[in-house]
Amino acid sequence: EMRADAVKAIVIATILMLIYIWIRYKDVRFAAGSVMPLIHDVLVVLGCYAVFRWSVGSTFIACMLTIVGYSINATIVIFDRIRENLALKTGKQTAEELREVANKSLTQTLSRSINTSITTFIMVVMLYILGVASIRDFSLPLMAGLVCGAYSSICIATELWYVMKVHLGKNKATK
Repeated sequence: EMRADAVKAIVIATILMLIYIWIRYKDVRFAAGSVMPLIHDVLVVLGCYAVFRWSVGSTFIACMLTIVGYSINATIVIFDRIRENLALKTGKQTAEELREVANKSLTQTLSRSINTSITTFIMVVMLYILGVASIRDFSLPLMAGLVCGAYSSICIATELWYVMKVHLGKNKATK
């Protein structure tokens, strides 16, 4: 029952984020580019639960939702920078111009993303070392999720947006 509740909570949160980001950015490619890496993050942490045979309890739901929230925040920072840099360009962009915008935006936010991930990871490690058993049950999978979330925000989300922007939709880039 708890697993079913966790799945429901994650699915509902993901769908609501997808809709909100779609409305906020006025482009479904931003929404899909931010939500698909979340699915990746959840599946990786779920795989860690299965491989390491961590117990599934109330901390499982909290851990999964924390990872989703952390990862979407890091992705949105990058996508906001992409949106700001796109606003500086006028007219229809070519695939090469979009690649430059994506790379520039990622470079501008990279140190922030890495520093945030490292400091959060250090804090969670300290919770694991100094915490009681229930905190350890939460912090160990959270460490896996933080690493995975940082990776997906930096290495997957922007690339997904770029591929979708170039190849999908009515406003796709010229080649």
